[in-house]
Amino acid sequence: MGGIAAGSVLLLAGPAFAHVSVQSDDAPKGGFATVNFKVPNEQDHASTVKLEVTLPTDHPLASVMPQPVPGWKVSVTKTKLAKPIEMEGEKITEAPSKITWTADGKGVEPGQFQQFPLSIGQLPKDADQLVFKALQTYDNKQVVRWIEPTKEGGPEPENPAPVLKLTAAEDDAHGAAADAKSEDKAGDVKTAAAADTSDNTARLLGAAGIVVGVIGVGFGVFAGRRRNA
Repeated sequence: MGGIAAGSVLLLAGPAFAHVSVQSDDAPKGGFATVNFKVPNEQDHASTVKLEVTLPTDHPLASVMPQPVPGWKVSVTKTKLAKPIEMEGEKITEAPSKITWTADGKGVEPGQFQQFPLSIGQLPKDADQLVFKALQTYDNKQVVRWIEPTKEGGPEPENPAPVLKLTAAEDDAHGAAADAKSEDKAGDVKTAAAADTSDNTARLLGAAGIVVGVIGVGFGVFAGRRRNA
């Protein structure tokens, strides 16, 4: 009975690890990032043969470049923006709105996963995350729609949309690093100054000791001569 219960838990927990997700080592606000859409296969008898990712419209990404993935074809769909945006001094009137990867081989087979890298930017400066929507198509024609928003503090939906967490802006990070370096440099200067002061004091004390010693020797010699006289 215990074995059956344990097996049920594993079966229920399995889908939680099979979500389409988006990951990045560093996605700074206002900067550029390389992200990976991770696509696990959650079926036992079908392969994933297509992935469609819809890019956010509330924060358009003017630059989107997919990295080639062996065994997959990729296409980028662009859409005219309702409100033009500027990037590096250039006015942008259209931006990528959807990326589609289509397998030209076996695709993602059962028990496997595939990553689909993208270089994206410019990331928004006034947002903490970007929400994407993804459609995962299997060779048995089944489509899983990873489009449900995750509410803060609420339970995770059955098919959550991939969410990219943004990190602190590069300028802020560089500023913090510069402050740390300045503090370290100031500490080094103080330490060096203290070392110089200690060294000078030691030299003065040493010189004073020599002078006192010379005076003492002279006084001893003078006293000896008086006694002999």
